[in-house]
Amino acid sequence: MSPLVEKYSDTAALVAAAGDRLISAINAAVQARGRATIVLTGGGTGIGMLQRVGERAAEIDWSKVHLFSGDERYVPANDDERNEKQAREAFLDRIDIPGANVHPMPASDGEFGDDLDAAALTYEHVLAANAEPGEPAPNFDVHLLGMGPEGHINSLFPDTSAVRERSRLVVGVEDSPKPPPRRITLTLAAIQRSREVWLVAAGEGKADAVAAAVNGADPVSVPAAGAVGREATVWLLDEAAASKL
Repeated sequence: MSPLVEKYSDTAALVAAAGDRLISAINAAVQARGRATIVLTGGGTGIGMLQRVGERAAEIDWSKVHLFSGDERYVPANDDERNEKQAREAFLDRIDIPGANVHPMPASDGEFGDDLDAAALTYEHVLAANAEPGEPAPNFDVHLLGMGPEGHINSLFPDTSAVRERSRLVVGVEDSPKPPPRRITLTLAAIQRSREVWLVAAGEGKADAVAAAVNGADPVSVPAAGAVGREATVWLLDEAAASKL
C-alpha cells in the first residue's frame, strides 16, 4: 500500500491541518468502534498539533479516548525533558479527559528506579490491559510520529538493537545517540499494529530522510521506513520537508 503524502505551505499550516485531521480521526473511531486509541508524539510539531486539538477540545467526547506514549525519556517525572510533561502543559491539563484514560510511560523516580527493563515490561502490560481479549496491545487508531533528520522515530534510532527488535512491543534504550541516553520506546512491531500511522515532519533538514523512507529504505538504516499502518500510512509535511520527493 503506497503512503499518502500531504504537503502544506509552512509549519504553521502543517500543525493546524494535522490537528484538525486528528480531531476528525478521533471522532470517526469513536463513532465506528465506541472508543479511540491514539499514540502521542513529542517534539515541536507534535506538541503544536496537540495544542491545536486542545483549542477544539469541546468537539471530542474525551471519556471515549485513550492516549498512549510512543516513547519517553527515562528521567524524573517533573523533568522538562519528559514528553509527558510537555504534553500535559500544552494539552492534557486543558482537556476534560479522565485520568485513567491517559497512559504515560514510567519515570525514573517512580517505582522501578533504575530498572529500565522492568519499566518497559510494565508498559507492555499496560498495552495488553487496554487491548481486545487475547491481544498484546491495542490496534491503535492513529500512531503519531515525529521524525529526526536521520530518520529516527520514537526512540528507534538507525542501526540499534531497538529498531531491530521484532517480538517485543516496548523496549528500554540504554544508549540513545540523542540525549538523554535512557529511554523507553514502542518498537516497529507495536507501530505496525496501528490502523493508521501518521508521520509529521517539517524543515529542510528532514527532506533526505523523508525521501528515503517514502521510497522504501531499509528500516534498520532509516527507521521511519518501517512505520507503516495496517490501513494507511500518512506523511504530513511542510514544503521544505517534502522538497526531495
